[in-house]
Amino acid sequence: QVQLVESGGGLVQPGGSLRLSCAASGFTFSSYQMSWHRQAPGKERELVASISSAGGVRNYADSVKGRFTISRDNSKNTVTLQMNSLKPEDTAVYVCYARRPGRSDLRGQGTQVTVSS
Repeated sequence: QVQLVESGGGLVQPGGSLRLSCAASGFTFSSYQMSWHRQAPGKERELVASISSAGGVRNYADSVKGRFTISRDNSKNTVTLQMNSLKPEDTAVYVCYARRPGRSDLRGQGTQVTVSS
């Protein structure tokens, strides 16, 4: 059974940090590009960060560059998003995606991140 399960979301004050994790199972994780997207109420979904299948290429949205870091561990089938210097505008549901050319995208259920004092 294909699964992507996110964890690590929560409530944090502005300037704080959170570490999101996505655990994958049921597919060949190391063959998939992984990414984190987010969607806030009333806003379109935004690609936050992506990492290539082997981890050598990482891309970030301008809004999170220098604050967020994406990484993966292909031996543990996990991808993480370290989020530092969080801002209220980072508040959203964060969703983990897996993509491979010629295959349907896979996605998790998401985890809520709320940045508020």
